[in-house]
Amino acid sequence: MRGILGALDSGVVEDDQVILDPNSNLGMFIRRCVLAFNLLSFEGVCHLLTNIQIYCKEPLSICPPYEVPHLDNSSHNLEALPEYENMDLENFVFEKVSEEFEARKRASERISFHLHAPEDLFGLVEDIDISADPNSKHNKKSREAVPYAHSSGNAMSDIVYNGEVFLRTNWQIQGYLMEQADAIEKHGSSFSLNTFELILRKLQKMAPELHRVHFLRYLNNLYHDDYFAALENLHCYFDYSAGSEGFDFVPPSGCNSFGRYETALLCLGMMHFLFGHPKQALEVLTEAVRVSQQYSNDTCLAYTLAAICNLLSDIGISSAIGPLGSSNSPMTSVGTSLSAQQQLFVLLRRSLKRAESLKLKRLMASNHLSMAKFDLTHVQRPLLSFGPKVSVKLKTSPVNVCKELRLSSHLISEFGSENSTTTSDGAFCTSWLKNLQKAMGSLVLSPENGSGNNSNAFQFCAQPCSIPGSVLQLIGSSYLLRATVWETYGSAPLARINALVYATCFGDASSSSDAALVHVKLIQHLAVFKGYKEAFAALKIAEEKFLSVSKSRILLLKLQLLHECALHRGHLRLAQQVCDELGVLASPVVGVDMELKTEASLRHARTLLAANQFSQAAAVAHSLFCMCYKFNLQVENATVLLLLADIHKKSGNAVLGLPYALASLSFCQSFNLDLLKASATLTLAELWLSLGSKHAKRALALINGALPLILGHGGLELRARAYIAEAKCFLSDPSFSVAEQSNVVLDPLKQASDELQVLEYHELAAEAFYLMAIVFDKLGQLEQREEAAALFKKHIMALENPQDDDPFFNF
Repeated sequence: MRGILGALDSGVVEDDQVILDPNSNLGMFIRRCVLAFNLLSFEGVCHLLTNIQIYCKEPLSICPPYEVPHLDNSSHNLEALPEYENMDLENFVFEKVSEEFEARKRASERISFHLHAPEDLFGLVEDIDISADPNSKHNKKSREAVPYAHSSGNAMSDIVYNGEVFLRTNWQIQGYLMEQADAIEKHGSSFSLNTFELILRKLQKMAPELHRVHFLRYLNNLYHDDYFAALENLHCYFDYSAGSEGFDFVPPSGCNSFGRYETALLCLGMMHFLFGHPKQALEVLTEAVRVSQQYSNDTCLAYTLAAICNLLSDIGISSAIGPLGSSNSPMTSVGTSLSAQQQLFVLLRRSLKRAESLKLKRLMASNHLSMAKFDLTHVQRPLLSFGPKVSVKLKTSPVNVCKELRLSSHLISEFGSENSTTTSDGAFCTSWLKNLQKAMGSLVLSPENGSGNNSNAFQFCAQPCSIPGSVLQLIGSSYLLRATVWETYGSAPLARINALVYATCFGDASSSSDAALVHVKLIQHLAVFKGYKEAFAALKIAEEKFLSVSKSRILLLKLQLLHECALHRGHLRLAQQVCDELGVLASPVVGVDMELKTEASLRHARTLLAANQFSQAAAVAHSLFCMCYKFNLQVENATVLLLLADIHKKSGNAVLGLPYALASLSFCQSFNLDLLKASATLTLAELWLSLGSKHAKRALALINGALPLILGHGGLELRARAYIAEAKCFLSDPSFSVAEQSNVVLDPLKQASDELQVLEYHELAAEAFYLMAIVFDKLGQLEQREEAAALFKKHIMALENPQDDDPFFNF
């Protein structure tokens, strides 16, 4: 102990040779230990040294692979801690060591070695009792009952040999906190709020120097939508720690030595963004850019630019207002003459170049994904054009989207060379926690292997996991984006394959929101291709897995399925109720929840159309088109234009519907929306057919051109519409003979009726059976005609008299 206080080469330690501050916590502890040792009698010293030697030998001989210290279930509580301040150390040390080694002889009991660890601290990492038998296993039901906050504690509690329990180091507690932070981000609002908050308060009271506890309290409140508590804990974290722990990048050498104000601004901006405050978030992030530039913190500046890009990509940007026109804006040097989308493109390029220059591999991969999203929904125009001969390609580029996705995956594979990670206290503890769950077949410090030349004994705390969770989430995000890309382009099989790859390979590492999103995509695929019975069965399973909180993806999917099902079955009152619920879920803040607002307005217009309120439906659709145009939602504009064409078609004004269908086709061609283009082509053919039988051949030619894509990638409803439209074209053609080519009409009608009955789409199914009855009447097949007429009547009656006790609507 005296050697700890003095220099390494000093033989006898004098007062002026002590290199440890005697007034520090460690110095006072060492001084009190030396004092207690000097007060011991000769017999007490011999007994103490003998027992220490025995204690040091026995744990090494029975130590399992990657053995770690464990906190014991001490009987002391928080109120008993001051008792150790003034105790008689001479008698205490002698009696305590004797008691511990006498208790070692009892296999069913534990050793109390941590002399001032209260019982509450053990609950942080081991919440359940562990048997002394190393081969014993926990009951599955007891594991399932433990909340997420104790998952790592269960892993640590699994390794107990011969009743031994040991200390936990600061790194191990930091590792526990890091694992819980990952669990909070993964499970989101399903993470236990009150239970984990109680644990964090206890830990904060016992170890106030662990500033990361404040950050975990911030995360816990953030994902449970507690704005004021999250803001308070975020301020506390940076007030106490100055952002010196808990982040993956370090400031440069010349950075502000008083803390990371720019990092605090970055976290505050992201918090405002997650709570739906885009204006405040943009102001704070702009200030973070200024402070990062002031202190030359290039790494924080790169992350801040990426955060601004994500903010502008997710919120609706009005084309009439430049969002980055302030004096401190990072776009001031570019000029305000650029449109909002061009400003976003320039920011994306700047962020990507800065990440490349700093060799931030993960940020580069994330920026490539952002570029892929931008290229998916935006037509690239030159920032500056000179002369009338400048070539302008008014189309999106799927090649660029695929290129960005491939670059993202390529860069993720090289994440090991990233130079921005730090080795702060607890940085490698996640791998230490995960190594606890490995099999215990090979003993690193076993008597057979020895402990002298085997360096693997220390690899568990010096090497991180081969693939960090953030990298796995980035790879999974690329597959989720691929699924979205193929959905947009209209390839249902490729979208489903990428969703299944994500669910199979990245389900364990994904966050709860991403896992819910992939479930939503797969359930939507079931609804479109298998019908609502299969979709609702899968939705019931998903609801058991994910909490149906406000604005959750599962809840939105449930409302969407209920609305579709209600429209198909003629339950218009329920459909309008679902539309109202969707509208209530959207935030009233301008530019926030634009996707949800668009969805609610679109379904409201469709409900009015189903109720034959054509003028009201057209007004809602026109207002929605103006909103989408204002906020540059061009892909949504194609859908709204197609809806306006349908409204005019059903109202009997086919001539007025033609321009809307042609405009929708133009949007689909510009954004490569192949499946939506096929649907618009089908609508255009129906409009031509509504103008009279002389346009039947033109309509049939349009349908034949879109039919391969519809049959290959379209769902049940779209295929049924195509079959019915094709049959109507043949029946409207004066040169077509039903008697000679009846199968040309009957086969598609039978196929359409089968698919529509799976969907229970009464209106279209009634139309299909009506056409079949006409064909059978012309063929003189009276029995088949009566059967088709009966089915027609059945669907009409079901449409006009919907059942309120339908089990689907009580889902």
